[in-house]
Amino acid sequence: MATEVLQERVSDLETYMKELAYHSIQVDMSLMQLSKEMKEFKDEMRGFKDEMKGYKEENDRQNREMNRRWGELAHKMGTMAEDIVAPNLPRIARELFGLDEPQFFAVRVKKKQDTRNREFDVVAAYKEYVIVNETKSSLNDKDVNLFVEALLEFREFFPEYQSCKIIGILASLYVDQSLVRYCSAKGVLVMAMGDSTMDILNKGAEQPY
Repeated sequence: MATEVLQERVSDLETYMKELAYHSIQVDMSLMQLSKEMKEFKDEMRGFKDEMKGYKEENDRQNREMNRRWGELAHKMGTMAEDIVAPNLPRIARELFGLDEPQFFAVRVKKKQDTRNREFDVVAAYKEYVIVNETKSSLNDKDVNLFVEALLEFREFFPEYQSCKIIGILASLYVDQSLVRYCSAKGVLVMAMGDSTMDILNKGAEQPY
């Protein structure tokens, strides 16, 4: 009798172990399937991210190319200061110096003092600041030095701004980094074409004249 009971319990234990092994195999298979699906999902997401990155890079490249062509066209037409630089100056004045609407804003400003004549591409006057811009198709050291001279003489042509701080901004489509550093040493800001619009390349380098 005891032997039969023992054999029955052993048989039940074997059945239980088989079921446990079966369920364990099922769980392993489910985990493997889940792992496979997760890997496929991660691969899909990685592919999606790569695709979006490629799309963004291509879009940025197209924007830069469009801005370059736009700038070159404006330069050929002689309207770069009016069409590209001037519209961006109020935004830059607001972002860099917290300045609101200018009290005076003009393009191609010509002034005469005695027998001397000066022309400034853009002049934007605020309560305490005057932003003076000169726009060039390409910049070199000589252009920077001549611009600094113009800034030093600015009050002679605009005596009404004697108490204002004069901030100079040189603009061009593209400016070499060595020239940006040279302008920074002179306290002159440099504006050039960025990814989507004109931007300052040496923020914080201004030294009011």
